[in-house]
Amino acid sequence: MGIIEILKELLTNTKPFLEQFVANHGLWLYGLLFLIVFCETGLVVLPLLPGDSLLFTAGVLAGNPNNQLDVALIIILLITAALMGDNTNYFIGKFLAKKGEGAKLFGIFTIKKEYIKKTEDFYEKHGSVAIIIARFVPIVRTFAPFVAGVGSMKYSKYITFCVVGAILWVTSITLAGYFLGSNEWVQKNFEKVVLGIVGLSVLPIFFQIIKHQFAPKK
Repeated sequence: MGIIEILKELLTNTKPFLEQFVANHGLWLYGLLFLIVFCETGLVVLPLLPGDSLLFTAGVLAGNPNNQLDVALIIILLITAALMGDNTNYFIGKFLAKKGEGAKLFGIFTIKKEYIKKTEDFYEKHGSVAIIIARFVPIVRTFAPFVAGVGSMKYSKYITFCVVGAILWVTSITLAGYFLGSNEWVQKNFEKVVLGIVGLSVLPIFFQIIKHQFAPKK
């Protein structure tokens, strides 16, 4: 199976794919989960990798005693993966910002002064807590560390909220899967449950859009 096929299966059939993987490769699932979370949070060009659905499914698999997976180990590993990914993304943004206007990421994304200004304005308006909120929003969580690096946010300030966000995100969704995965209704409606989790994750975006639409024009 090629990379494209694997990515497609991860996005469209996360649970069956991971169940088949753990059946064939056992505890190597730990490494796969670590790699996916690191890439989703650390590589700004891979924002579409599964995040929330992956954590929930990992919790479900750990709740199945036949898989011999340790939910505590999964949580620790994925918090570590998320933090490593965030830091990679942050310093990529910082590196490009230092190179100044015209710097390119993988020959695609070009840094402009207006991007840096908008980044600084965003964090000035929403505060550092935006890093924690962004952690729960698909796609946004991939770009938030990069954006923080591009802007002028100090690393000492960034890393504090980064750690808090990673712990809350990984722990809450993984444990939700761990404790709810054995529920008969959840098993029968797994895709709906995952879609519901993703839907709740993107609510902050819709709230911000509505707020922006009805805000007084300056």
